[in-house]
Amino acid sequence: MDRKWLDRQVEELGEALAQQNLALAVPDLFESTFKAKIESNLARLIDHTLLKPDATKDEIKSLCQEAIEYQFASVCVNPKFVAFAYECLQNSVIKIPVCTVVGFPLGANTTLVKVLETRDAIANGATEIDMVLAISSLKEKDYAAVYQDIAQVVEAAGGNIVKVILETCYLTKEEIVKASVLARMAGASFVKTSTGFGSYGALAEDVALMRRVVGESMGVKASGGIRDRSTALQMIEAGATRIGASKGVEIVTGKPQSKSG
Repeated sequence: MDRKWLDRQVEELGEALAQQNLALAVPDLFESTFKAKIESNLARLIDHTLLKPDATKDEIKSLCQEAIEYQFASVCVNPKFVAFAYECLQNSVIKIPVCTVVGFPLGANTTLVKVLETRDAIANGATEIDMVLAISSLKEKDYAAVYQDIAQVVEAAGGNIVKVILETCYLTKEEIVKASVLARMAGASFVKTSTGFGSYGALAEDVALMRRVVGESMGVKASGGIRDRSTALQMIEAGATRIGASKGVEIVTGKPQSKSG
């Protein structure tokens, strides 16, 4: 995507926001000199994830034990398991955060519900919130609603990390740009590609586009369909600074797990 095209997307967004009584306020767009950095310990870039609907406490406990063993960036679990995961990680020498999801997986909750989910998760020990964008509002070009949805979750998170899941499989390239700008404007910490429950997951070209939009001021998380080291490295080269995967152990070791995850 050339600079002229990118500028046009932001211009269109700014015009629409002005009509919705909100000023576009994001400095230094598209000026990034970001360079991919491959950690010697790849695990430190991976959110070790278990979000399947039939997950059990035993599986969450195993997830946390693996996180401690391999020193993953976080464990990402459904809200029901936040307090339990937090408890399981207390004996870790290296602090491993608990990440959870909000408005998941459709993004169709009201903002109030997302805010309450966020407050509950933080109270239970989560320090990273992966929220799903208000996708329908973005499609309707109600950009002020998208912005407010993110901004209120960021406020509710009280300084903890907020990652905004764009669910790129449902978005055009133009919408990916606009959503990324809105997430940055609202104070989010990361933009993230996917829930893992959509029609497809992370694409390197989408990661690269998101990185170009947010520059070095935010993280970019690639998630959905990342099952091996080669794919993870491809996403990092494209600009990802975090990987969401249920196959974290396989990615790090290159060996298939004996159990499902």
